Amino acid sequence: MKTAKKIIFWTLVAFAIIQFIPIDRVNKPVDSSVNFVDSKKTPDKIRTMLKNACYDCHSNETVYPKYAFIAPISWSVKSHVNEGREHLNFSIWGTYNKELKENILDRSIEALKHKTMPLPGYIVYHDEAKLTDAERTLLTQYLEEMLKSKTY
Repeated sequence: MKTAKKIIFWTLVAFAIIQFIPIDRVNKPVDSSVNFVDSKKTPDKIRTMLKNACYDCHSNETVYPKYAFIAPISWSVKSHVNEGREHLNFSIWGTYNKELKENILDRSIEALKHKTMPLPGYIVYHDEAKLTDAERTLLTQYLEEMLKSKTY
């Protein structure tokens, strides 16, 4: 029994200590002239869907939930945000070249069609990110029209 108490004690001590490991949650300023929804004058319905389902991980407008302030969960959240921004950052859309924009749009359309985005683990805690089939279709059509008309 002494060993179990020691394990529990040191686990709690370790948990308390890791809370002091800082995580950078500061978002870079957003320039509306290169931000996707602003520069593309995105319709309100599409803007809302993107902001609710995509922008937390794929922009510099991340809103960190309360659980993102508790280590080690905070490390995972920050890692997902960093990875999401590497693949697509709507806040710097206007800085991407034509080929990259086409590639991102293609991959985004595929992710919507195959329901791989938003991530299942994300939508569990974010009801607003759960896209209906109709919303997925609308968003897909919007992105496909951008590709077709080359207005990206």
